[in-house]
Amino acid sequence: MADTEKITINLGVVDLGKIDLLVEQGFFTNRTDFIRTAIRHHLDKHDTQLQETITRNNFAVGIMIFTTSGLQKRLEKGEMLDIMVVGMLVLSEGITPELARNTINSIKVLGIFEASKEVKEALADRIR
Repeated sequence: MADTEKITINLGVVDLGKIDLLVEQGFFTNRTDFIRTAIRHHLDKHDTQLQETITRNNFAVGIMIFTTSGLQKRLEKGEMLDIMVVGMLVLSEGITPELARNTINSIKVLGIFEASKEVKEALADRIR
């Protein structure tokens, strides 16, 4: 499980040139450093709004991992999960599509969702 995720962005040539100029002048070590810094700046700037939204919507923040045994215990208790995560959701290998459908009512992930293709297909109508 990686701590970072690779994304691709499209920038205008002038913006890219300005970033390269800042790198050349030593303000940033490379383009990635500039982009990470800009993203963190904006996340910090909107932290209050983010926290209010996370709280209001009952999101879990971080990495949430469900295992076969954990879901099996939920099934035995007759519990259905509504999973809302900002970060990463992992449905471990070994979780069958049937177990997932019998224990997961809904999923909303803002970030990364890892599960087998079969489990994702079985839950497709429950992913928001």
